[in-house]
Amino acid sequence: MKNDKWKIKCSLAFCLLLTAHCSLLTVPAQVTPANNWPQFRGNLQLTGVSQSAVPGTLRQLWTYEAGDSIESSAAIAGGTVFVGSQKGELVALNLENGSVNWRFSTGSPIGESSPAYGAGVVYIGDLGGWLNALNASDGRKLWAFKTGSEIKSSPVVVGDRVLIGSYDEHLYCLSARNGSVLWKFKTGGPVHATPGISGGLAFIAGCDEIFRAIRISDGKEMFRVSSGSYTGASPALRGAFAFYGTFGNEVLMISLSSRRVAWRYQHPERRFPFYSSAAVTADRVVVGGRDKMVHGLNAAGKAVWTFATGARVESSPAIVGERVFVGSNDGKFYVLNLNSGAKIWEFNAGAPLSASPAIANGRIVIGSQDGRLYCFG
Repeated sequence: MKNDKWKIKCSLAFCLLLTAHCSLLTVPAQVTPANNWPQFRGNLQLTGVSQSAVPGTLRQLWTYEAGDSIESSAAIAGGTVFVGSQKGELVALNLENGSVNWRFSTGSPIGESSPAYGAGVVYIGDLGGWLNALNASDGRKLWAFKTGSEIKSSPVVVGDRVLIGSYDEHLYCLSARNGSVLWKFKTGGPVHATPGISGGLAFIAGCDEIFRAIRISDGKEMFRVSSGSYTGASPALRGAFAFYGTFGNEVLMISLSSRRVAWRYQHPERRFPFYSSAAVTADRVVVGGRDKMVHGLNAAGKAVWTFATGARVESSPAIVGERVFVGSNDGKFYVLNLNSGAKIWEFNAGAPLSASPAIANGRIVIGSQDGRLYCFG
C-alpha cells in the first residue's frame, strides 16, 4: 500500500477490521502435522487444519462397529486410532486396517469428549465425570481423576499438564504424571468447551456467556470478554484472534490483544445456533450451523459461501489444502471446496454424523451415531 494511503485517518472500526484481516493473512499457519491428529481439532490452537496429503479421490477403506453411538471425535497417533463411544469403551485401532489393538471400559458412556494423546499416554473423559489416563500401547490404566459432574470437554495435554473442563463448572489443570490437581478455576456455568492453547494461556468460551483467558502456570484469569450468549463451541485460535459460534446465532472473532469482539457474523435470514467448532485458515473461517448449513467466511467476517445439508451440522469441519471435510446429521459426510463451498464428494453413512473428522497419514476417520467408525483414504 502506498505511503499516502497510510496517512488517511481511519475510524476505529475500520482499523480494527483491517488489523484482523492483515493478521490472519500474515501469521504462520496453526496446522496439525501430516502423521498425527493427537487431540480434538488436531492441535492445541483447535484450528482443525491438517498438513496430511489426502487422496484427491476418496474411497472407504474400513469400518469398525463400536456397539453404540460415536459422538466422540477420534485421535490418531503413531498409526493408532483412539475413539470412544456411548458403550463406555475407549478403543485403540490400527489405522491401516481397523484391527483392534485394545479396549478399555470406562464404566460410563463417553459422550462428546474426545481422546488426547501425549508422551505415550491417552486421556479420555466420560459422562460419569471421570478423566482416565491410559498407557497408549496396551490400554493399561495409569490413573483416574473424578470431577463433580459429566465431562463433555476434551482433554488437552500441555507439557506435563492436562487441562479438562467439567459440567461441575470448573476447568481443571492436572499433573500428567499422576492426575493430582495443580489448580482448578471456577466459572459461572458448565465447562463444555475444549480449551484452546496459545502463549501460555488456556482460552475457553463458556456456558456462562464469558470468553476467558486463563494462565496455565497458576490458573489465574488474565482477562475476559462477554460473548453475549452462551456457547457450546470451542475457540479456534489463529494469531491474535479467537473464533467461535454461540447459541445467540452468531460467530464471533475476539481480538486477544484489544480484548474485545472484533466482528460478529450472523446469517441475514436463518437465525440458528452455531454448535460446531470453527476451522480456521489464513483467509477462511468454516463452521457448521444448526441452520443445516456449512458457512465459509472471509477474514472480515463476511460470508463468502454457504452449503446446505439436510439437517443440523454439529460436526466440526476439518481442512486440508483447498478441501473442507465435515459430517452432517443428515447422515452424509461431505467434501467441499474451501474457496467456493462447492460439493466435491459425499458419502452416505445412513446415520447422523455429529462427530468431527480426524486426519492423519492421508486417511480420514469419523464416527456415526449408529456406532460405525469409518476410515476413508
